[in-house]
Amino acid sequence: MAKPPKTPQTLQGVTILSLSLNLPGPAALLRLKRMGANCVKLEPPAPVAATTGITGDPMSAYSHTAYEALHPGIRVQAVDLKTERGQKVLRRKLAKADVLLTSFRPSAMKKLGLDWTSLHQHYPALSLVAIVGAPGPRAELPGHDLTYLAENDLVTGLDLPATLYADMGGALMAVEAVLQAMLLQQQTKQGHRFEVALSEAAAHLALPRHWGLTLPGTPIGGGHAGYQLYPCQDGRVAMAALEPHFAKSLCAAAGLTWTTPAMMMAPSTRQAIASFVAKRNCKALEELALKHDIPLHTLPN
Repeated sequence: MAKPPKTPQTLQGVTILSLSLNLPGPAALLRLKRMGANCVKLEPPAPVAATTGITGDPMSAYSHTAYEALHPGIRVQAVDLKTERGQKVLRRKLAKADVLLTSFRPSAMKKLGLDWTSLHQHYPALSLVAIVGAPGPRAELPGHDLTYLAENDLVTGLDLPATLYADMGGALMAVEAVLQAMLLQQQTKQGHRFEVALSEAAAHLALPRHWGLTLPGTPIGGGHAGYQLYPCQDGRVAMAALEPHFAKSLCAAAGLTWTTPAMMMAPSTRQAIASFVAKRNCKALEELALKHDIPLHTLPN
């Protein structure tokens, strides 16, 4: 993976305290760190011997590689928030923080004394970004990335999605909420509460489908011959010649006579392009793309 470009240090001088585990919160915290924020994370004590390298964040157990990738430059401290000693550590950290990032259910937040009423009373300048599964009363119900994608018609067949879309979308929304919180703090000198629901992140990602853009048979849903996945001699090619000028270039390269953009919706055009692609390997298709200005990406076996 290429090293991410250097991000402007927009949040330099801002302290983010995170109690969030697993993926959405840590992914958000990493982006905030890259924006210059001072990021501190409190985790539960490790459930097993420290020599194993496993921490109190479940992510470190089921994917230590992902855990390590999420925490460069993040100051991590093991704290048992259910003890008085842990609560004292938490209070010291809260007093120095600008934003608290969490991923607990509302009932758990209340047990820890972190419900918004209590938090705002004791730390009026502190903002809260609470990541939950679903908004309102549904925040107490169990759920995960897969269930939120499924309820928004983003799971087809029996194949699992290629990545954790709701979690990563929720991470971006959490970063957005932190930026909003900092703008409001500058204006009001008060902390503000933001709720980020992973189900709403999935719903946002699903909007093109709800609008009909990606339904089967539509141009982006498999109907357009220039917007397809095609098998080739040594793999597959993701073809994205959707706009007329790209589609026209594709047709010219494939030896098809261009008539109107409507021809790209014809099964005969799709069959002709499929036959053209099937006779070529990934390298030849990449060279073709450069020569004719065709957007595609090869996926070798």
